[in-house]
Amino acid sequence: MSMPLEGVSGDAAQAGVTGKNSAGGAGVWGEGSASGGEGVHGVSYGNTAGVAGYNESPSGGSGVWGQGAASGGEGVTGYSRTGYAGVGGYNHNPDGGVGVWGEGAKSGGEGVHGVSHGNTAGVAGYNESPSGGSGVWGRGAESGGEGVTGYSRTAHAGVGGYNLSNGPGVWGVGGPHGGEGVHGETHSNHAAIAGYNKGRGDAGYFDGNVTVKGNITVTGDLFLAGADYAEALTCGEPGIAAGTVVVVGESGTVHPCRREYDTAVAGIVSGAGGVAPAIVLDRHDDGVNIALMGKVWCAADATESPIRPGDLLTTSATTGHARKVSDMSRALGSIIGKALTALDSGQGLVRVFVSPR
Repeated sequence: MSMPLEGVSGDAAQAGVTGKNSAGGAGVWGEGSASGGEGVHGVSYGNTAGVAGYNESPSGGSGVWGQGAASGGEGVTGYSRTGYAGVGGYNHNPDGGVGVWGEGAKSGGEGVHGVSHGNTAGVAGYNESPSGGSGVWGRGAESGGEGVTGYSRTAHAGVGGYNLSNGPGVWGVGGPHGGEGVHGETHSNHAAIAGYNKGRGDAGYFDGNVTVKGNITVTGDLFLAGADYAEALTCGEPGIAAGTVVVVGESGTVHPCRREYDTAVAGIVSGAGGVAPAIVLDRHDDGVNIALMGKVWCAADATESPIRPGDLLTTSATTGHARKVSDMSRALGSIIGKALTALDSGQGLVRVFVSPR
């Protein structure tokens, strides 16, 4: 007489085998042989699970619990021969919760480990909520571990972020105690952080100050928002306004001009009319930016003579103002630029083209 393969066999429209424990133990206990058989084996020929576990306790608990052997076996293993997941986790609680929870041992094991032998991800996360959320969320330990770590043995990214809408592909936020939002480090001759734009926008965008410790190489054009090239000179008195014509005093500091055709003229304080300098050399707290080259707005006085585009300008007796050069014999060494706009009478701002003198 042959022995049946199953220890217990059942066939019904509901459960083939039912186990119930009212005292706190296992409802069904399965133990595989030492030669490698499964403790519990489930096979499905429909679109439902081969093995399903549900926990209805209001205080929580596991629907399925798997514990690997101390020698290194997996707690839960899933294989799929289709396009679906080998192991799937779903959480339908409207208040939130985890679909799959993985926690690595303190000795260094991963909480979740994914390996791919194809051209798809080892671990993939998707968020389909219309209100937004993370496809993958990683939080590093307080002792300094990364929230998400990726390694690549190919020319592709260790960590890749893709956004098919109008949001960022990768989002990084630094901590309140000084951590970087995004940190890049390289040990080769390639860039630590590289940005490429395949459309028509910028490869990089910064809203705030940028500090560079090293050289900057530009192989294309450099576009600057300002209109002049300036250098900071130390003020000899407080409150010198943009657009003021200044001269060099005995101490080497600058002051507003106070006489005509002054050969000690330094130039025009940049920044009037809402036009900031494009480049400033030797910035310091007690300095004013003097335009060395470019276009600036200048305080001018046309009381003695109207100013027309193309007129040479020099210092005037009106404090901090320019005037038209009407006596070329006195103008040598005191010219500050050439007018680009007109001023018929009185005092006002004139656009001035400043060039090396």
